[in-house]
Amino acid sequence: MASVTLAESAKLAQDELVAGVIENIITVNPFFDVLPFDGIDGNALAYNRENVLGDVQVLGVGGTITAKAAATFTQVTSTLTTIIGDAEVNGLIQATRSGDGNDQQAVQIASKAKSVGRKYQDMLVNGTGSSNEFSGMLNLVSSGQKAATGTNGGALSFAFMDELLDLVTDKDGDVDYFMMHARTLRSYMALLRALGGASINEVVALPSGREVPGYRGVPIFRNDWLPINQTKGSGSNQTTVFAGTLDDGSRMHGIAGLTAEAAAGIQVVPVGESETKDESITRIKWYCGLALFSEKGLAAADGITN
Repeated sequence: MASVTLAESAKLAQDELVAGVIENIITVNPFFDVLPFDGIDGNALAYNRENVLGDVQVLGVGGTITAKAAATFTQVTSTLTTIIGDAEVNGLIQATRSGDGNDQQAVQIASKAKSVGRKYQDMLVNGTGSSNEFSGMLNLVSSGQKAATGTNGGALSFAFMDELLDLVTDKDGDVDYFMMHARTLRSYMALLRALGGASINEVVALPSGREVPGYRGVPIFRNDWLPINQTKGSGSNQTTVFAGTLDDGSRMHGIAGLTAEAAAGIQVVPVGESETKDESITRIKWYCGLALFSEKGLAAADGITN
Protein backbone atom coordinates (compact mmCIF):
# COMPACT_ATOMS: atom_id res chain seq x y z
CA MET A 1 0.00 0.00 0.00
CA ALA A 2 1.39 3.41 -0.93
CA SER A 3 2.25 5.82 1.85
CA VAL A 4 0.22 9.02 2.33
CA THR A 5 1.08 11.77 -0.11
CA LEU A 6 2.22 15.24 0.82
CA ALA A 7 -0.89 16.74 -0.75
CA GLU A 8 -3.17 14.42 1.18
CA SER A 9 -1.39 15.00 4.48
CA ALA A 10 -1.74 18.76 4.00
CA LYS A 11 -5.50 18.36 4.43
CA LEU A 12 -4.94 17.31 8.04
CA ALA A 13 -2.39 19.95 9.01
CA GLN A 14 -1.80 23.62 8.44
CA ASP A 15 1.47 25.40 7.80
CA GLU A 16 2.75 27.43 10.73
CA LEU A 17 1.88 31.12 10.33
CA VAL A 18 4.18 33.82 11.62
CA ALA A 19 2.33 36.44 13.69
CA GLY A 20 2.49 39.93 12.22
CA VAL A 21 3.29 41.16 8.75
CA ILE A 22 6.83 41.53 7.45
CA GLU A 23 7.37 44.95 5.91
CA ASN A 24 8.20 44.83 2.23
CA ILE A 25 7.16 48.33 1.18
CA ILE A 26 9.91 50.53 2.59
CA THR A 27 11.29 53.92 1.63
CA VAL A 28 14.30 55.01 3.67
CA ASN A 29 13.90 58.42 5.31
CA PRO A 30 15.53 58.87 8.74
CA PHE A 31 14.94 62.63 8.43
CA PHE A 32 11.32 61.98 9.41
CA ASP A 33 12.61 60.99 12.87
CA VAL A 34 13.99 64.48 13.59
CA LEU A 35 11.43 66.70 11.83
CA PRO A 36 9.72 68.85 14.51
CA PHE A 37 5.93 69.18 14.52
CA ASP A 38 3.97 72.21 15.72
CA GLY A 39 0.32 71.99 16.73
CA ILE A 40 -1.85 74.89 15.52
CA ASP A 41 -5.40 76.09 16.15
CA GLY A 42 -7.51 76.64 13.05
CA ASN A 43 -6.75 75.19 9.64
CA ALA A 44 -3.90 77.54 8.71
CA LEU A 45 -0.91 79.33 10.20
CA ALA A 46 -0.02 82.86 9.04
CA TYR A 47 3.39 84.42 9.68
CA ASN A 48 5.32 87.44 8.46
CA ARG A 49 8.74 87.46 6.81
CA GLU A 50 10.92 90.54 6.55
CA ASN A 51 10.70 92.16 3.14
CA VAL A 52 12.46 95.54 3.44
CA LEU A 53 14.04 96.95 6.60
CA GLY A 54 13.24 100.41 7.79
CA ASP A 55 16.03 102.68 6.52
CA VAL A 56 18.58 104.61 8.58
CA GLN A 57 21.24 107.17 7.80
CA VAL A 58 24.44 108.64 9.14
CA LEU A 59 23.73 112.20 10.30
CA GLY A 60 26.03 115.09 11.06
CA VAL A 61 25.37 117.93 13.52
CA GLY A 62 22.45 120.04 12.32
CA GLY A 63 21.62 117.62 9.51
CA THR A 64 18.10 116.78 8.38
CA ILE A 65 16.69 113.34 9.04
CA THR A 66 15.46 111.79 5.80
CA ALA A 67 15.42 108.13 6.83
CA LYS A 68 11.65 107.85 7.21
CA ALA A 69 10.81 104.64 5.34
CA ALA A 70 9.05 101.97 7.39
CA ALA A 71 9.82 98.27 7.35
CA THR A 72 7.66 96.11 5.09
CA PHE A 73 6.78 92.46 5.41
CA THR A 74 5.49 89.54 3.35
CA GLN A 75 2.71 87.50 4.94
CA VAL A 76 2.85 83.76 4.31
CA THR A 77 0.11 81.24 5.07
CA SER A 78 0.65 77.51 5.57
CA THR A 79 -2.55 75.48 5.53
CA LEU A 80 -3.44 72.06 6.86
CA THR A 81 -4.75 69.29 4.67
CA THR A 82 -6.23 65.88 5.44
CA ILE A 83 -4.65 62.52 4.69
CA ILE A 84 -7.38 59.94 5.21
CA GLY A 85 -8.48 56.38 4.50
CA ASP A 86 -10.96 53.79 5.78
CA ALA A 87 -10.07 50.28 6.90
CA GLU A 88 -13.06 48.01 6.26
CA VAL A 89 -13.17 44.40 7.44
CA ASN A 90 -15.97 41.90 6.85
CA GLY A 91 -17.56 40.61 10.04
CA LEU A 92 -17.27 36.93 9.08
CA ILE A 93 -13.58 37.32 8.21
CA GLN A 94 -12.88 39.11 11.49
CA ALA A 95 -14.72 36.45 13.47
CA THR A 96 -13.20 33.39 11.79
CA ARG A 97 -9.83 34.44 10.37
CA SER A 98 -8.19 36.35 13.23
CA GLY A 99 -6.35 33.46 14.80
CA ASP A 100 -2.63 32.67 14.70
CA GLY A 101 -1.80 36.08 16.19
CA ASN A 102 -3.01 38.11 13.20
CA ASP A 103 -6.05 40.24 14.02
CA GLN A 104 -7.50 41.09 10.61
CA GLN A 105 -8.79 44.50 11.66
CA ALA A 106 -5.58 45.46 13.48
CA VAL A 107 -3.48 44.52 10.45
CA GLN A 108 -5.60 46.66 8.13
CA ILE A 109 -5.53 49.64 10.51
CA ALA A 110 -1.75 49.39 10.87
CA SER A 111 -1.36 49.25 7.10
CA LYS A 112 -3.52 52.34 6.60
CA ALA A 113 -1.59 54.22 9.30
CA LYS A 114 1.67 53.34 7.55
CA SER A 115 0.23 54.64 4.27
CA VAL A 116 -0.73 57.92 5.96
CA GLY A 117 2.82 58.38 7.22
CA ARG A 118 4.29 57.51 3.83
CA LYS A 119 1.98 59.98 2.08
CA TYR A 120 3.16 62.75 4.40
CA GLN A 121 6.81 61.88 3.75
CA ASP A 122 6.16 62.02 0.01
CA MET A 123 4.47 65.44 0.24
CA LEU A 124 7.23 66.72 2.56
CA VAL A 125 9.46 66.72 -0.52
CA ASN A 126 7.12 66.60 -3.52
CA GLY A 127 3.93 68.33 -2.35
CA THR A 128 2.58 70.51 -5.15
CA GLY A 129 0.50 73.02 -3.18
CA SER A 130 -2.51 72.14 -5.39
CA SER A 131 -5.20 69.44 -5.42
CA ASN A 132 -5.35 69.62 -1.59
CA GLU A 133 -1.62 68.89 -1.21
CA PHE A 134 0.54 71.18 0.89
CA SER A 135 3.71 72.59 -0.70
CA GLY A 136 6.76 70.41 -0.22
CA MET A 137 10.41 71.40 0.00
CA LEU A 138 10.95 71.35 -3.77
CA ASN A 139 8.30 74.06 -4.11
CA LEU A 140 9.12 75.99 -0.94
CA VAL A 141 12.79 76.69 -1.66
CA SER A 142 13.22 80.16 -3.17
CA SER A 143 15.15 80.78 -6.39
CA GLY A 144 17.69 82.89 -4.51
CA GLN A 145 18.51 79.93 -2.27
CA LYS A 146 19.74 77.63 -5.03
CA ALA A 147 23.39 76.75 -5.59
CA ALA A 148 24.87 77.60 -8.99
CA THR A 149 25.03 74.12 -10.49
CA GLY A 150 25.00 75.40 -14.08
CA THR A 151 22.43 75.62 -16.86
CA ASN A 152 22.32 71.85 -17.29
CA GLY A 153 23.16 70.87 -13.73
CA GLY A 154 26.32 69.09 -12.68
CA ALA A 155 27.85 66.29 -10.66
CA LEU A 156 27.85 66.46 -6.87
CA SER A 157 30.92 68.21 -5.53
CA PHE A 158 32.26 69.46 -2.23
CA ALA A 159 32.01 72.97 -3.72
CA PHE A 160 28.24 72.59 -4.18
CA MET A 161 27.88 71.33 -0.61
CA ASP A 162 29.96 74.23 0.71
CA GLU A 163 27.80 76.68 -1.23
CA LEU A 164 24.67 75.16 0.29
CA LEU A 165 26.11 75.66 3.76
CA ASP A 166 26.85 79.30 2.92
CA LEU A 167 23.30 79.87 1.66
CA VAL A 168 21.71 78.68 4.93
CA THR A 169 22.09 81.75 7.16
CA ASP A 170 18.85 81.38 9.13
CA LYS A 171 20.46 80.33 12.43
CA ASP A 172 23.52 82.51 11.94
CA GLY A 173 25.00 79.80 9.71
CA ASP A 174 24.29 76.87 12.05
CA VAL A 175 22.99 74.25 9.58
CA ASP A 176 20.93 71.32 10.86
CA TYR A 177 20.94 68.90 7.94
CA PHE A 178 21.80 67.84 4.43
CA MET A 179 19.25 65.71 2.58
CA MET A 180 19.93 63.61 -0.50
CA HIS A 181 18.82 60.47 -2.33
CA ALA A 182 20.69 57.19 -1.78
CA ARG A 183 22.15 57.52 -5.28
CA THR A 184 23.64 60.88 -4.37
CA LEU A 185 24.89 59.61 -1.03
CA ARG A 186 26.85 56.92 -2.88
CA SER A 187 28.38 59.67 -5.02
CA TYR A 188 29.34 61.56 -1.87
CA MET A 189 31.11 58.48 -0.50
CA ALA A 190 32.93 58.12 -3.84
CA LEU A 191 34.14 61.72 -3.50
CA LEU A 192 35.57 60.93 -0.08
CA ARG A 193 37.32 57.78 -1.27
CA ALA A 194 38.82 59.70 -4.20
CA LEU A 195 40.58 62.07 -1.80
CA GLY A 196 43.02 59.34 -0.83
CA GLY A 197 43.49 58.73 2.86
CA ALA A 198 40.35 60.67 3.78
CA SER A 199 38.09 59.07 6.33
CA ILE A 200 34.58 58.13 5.27
CA ASN A 201 33.70 57.43 8.89
CA GLU A 202 32.58 60.93 9.92
CA VAL A 203 29.16 60.35 11.46
CA VAL A 204 26.69 62.36 13.48
CA ALA A 205 24.66 60.74 16.26
CA LEU A 206 20.93 61.52 16.25
CA PRO A 207 18.93 61.92 19.48
CA SER A 208 17.61 58.39 18.95
CA GLY A 209 21.17 57.03 19.00
CA ARG A 210 21.18 56.27 15.29
CA GLU A 211 24.25 57.43 13.39
CA VAL A 212 24.19 59.02 9.93
CA PRO A 213 27.04 60.26 7.71
CA GLY A 214 28.20 63.84 8.19
CA TYR A 215 29.95 66.62 6.28
CA ARG A 216 31.66 69.41 8.22
CA GLY A 217 29.74 68.29 11.29
CA VAL A 218 26.34 68.47 9.56
CA PRO A 219 24.33 65.21 9.40
CA ILE A 220 23.48 63.87 5.94
CA PHE A 221 20.05 62.27 5.75
CA ARG A 222 19.25 59.77 3.05
CA ASN A 223 15.76 60.42 1.70
CA ASP A 224 14.56 58.15 -1.08
CA TRP A 225 11.43 60.27 -1.60
CA LEU A 226 13.64 62.74 -3.46
CA PRO A 227 13.03 62.21 -7.19
CA ILE A 228 15.89 61.14 -9.45
CA ASN A 229 14.09 61.89 -12.72
CA GLN A 230 14.26 65.68 -12.66
CA THR A 231 15.39 67.80 -15.60
CA LYS A 232 17.41 71.00 -15.72
CA GLY A 233 18.28 72.48 -19.10
CA SER A 234 19.19 69.64 -21.42
CA GLY A 235 19.96 67.29 -18.53
CA SER A 236 17.75 64.43 -17.38
CA ASN A 237 17.56 61.88 -14.56
CA GLN A 238 18.76 64.53 -12.14
CA THR A 239 18.05 65.07 -8.47
CA THR A 240 18.23 67.73 -5.75
CA VAL A 241 20.32 68.05 -2.59
CA PHE A 242 18.93 70.12 0.29
CA ALA A 243 20.54 71.82 3.26
CA GLY A 244 18.64 73.69 5.91
CA THR A 245 17.52 74.28 9.46
CA LEU A 246 14.75 72.92 11.65
CA ASP A 247 12.49 75.15 13.69
CA ASP A 248 13.15 75.16 17.43
CA GLY A 249 9.59 75.92 18.52
CA SER A 250 9.95 79.68 18.08
CA ARG A 251 8.31 79.63 14.63
CA MET A 252 11.25 81.67 13.35
CA HIS A 253 13.58 79.13 11.73
CA GLY A 254 13.63 76.67 8.87
CA ILE A 255 10.95 74.05 8.42
CA ALA A 256 8.49 72.36 10.75
CA GLY A 257 5.65 69.96 10.25
CA LEU A 258 2.20 71.20 11.19
CA THR A 259 -0.64 69.30 12.79
CA ALA A 260 -3.96 70.19 14.41
CA GLU A 261 -3.48 71.15 18.08
CA ALA A 262 -6.71 69.47 19.15
CA ALA A 263 -6.09 66.32 17.08
CA ALA A 264 -2.33 65.95 16.87
CA GLY A 265 -0.81 63.10 14.93
CA ILE A 266 -2.48 60.19 13.21
CA GLN A 267 -6.04 59.62 14.46
CA VAL A 268 -7.73 56.21 14.52
CA VAL A 269 -11.51 56.63 14.76
CA PRO A 270 -13.97 53.69 14.96
CA VAL A 271 -16.81 54.58 12.58
CA GLY A 272 -18.85 51.47 13.33
CA GLU A 273 -20.80 49.01 11.23
CA SER A 274 -21.58 49.75 7.59
CA GLU A 275 -25.24 50.49 6.97
CA THR A 276 -25.47 48.24 3.93
CA LYS A 277 -22.73 45.63 4.48
CA ASP A 278 -21.52 43.35 7.25
CA GLU A 279 -18.32 45.37 7.59
CA SER A 280 -16.68 47.20 10.44
CA ILE A 281 -15.20 50.57 9.42
CA THR A 282 -12.26 52.32 11.08
CA ARG A 283 -11.14 55.73 9.79
CA ILE A 284 -7.45 56.67 9.84
CA LYS A 285 -6.68 60.35 9.30
CA TRP A 286 -4.10 63.06 9.87
CA TYR A 287 -4.63 66.81 9.72
CA CYS A 288 -1.18 68.00 8.69
CA GLY A 289 0.93 70.48 6.77
CA LEU A 290 4.41 71.96 6.42
CA ALA A 291 5.76 75.44 7.14
CA LEU A 292 8.96 77.12 5.99
CA PHE A 293 9.28 79.98 8.45
CA SER A 294 12.55 81.48 7.19
CA GLU A 295 13.46 81.32 3.51
CA LYS A 296 17.10 81.51 4.61
CA GLY A 297 16.59 78.19 6.39
CA LEU A 298 16.34 76.13 3.20
CA ALA A 299 18.77 75.85 0.27
CA ALA A 300 18.94 73.46 -2.68
CA ALA A 301 21.40 72.29 -5.30
CA ASP A 302 19.24 71.11 -8.19
CA GLY A 303 20.30 69.34 -11.36
CA ILE A 304 22.66 66.92 -9.58
CA THR A 305 23.56 64.36 -12.24
CA ASN A 306 25.40 61.55 -10.43
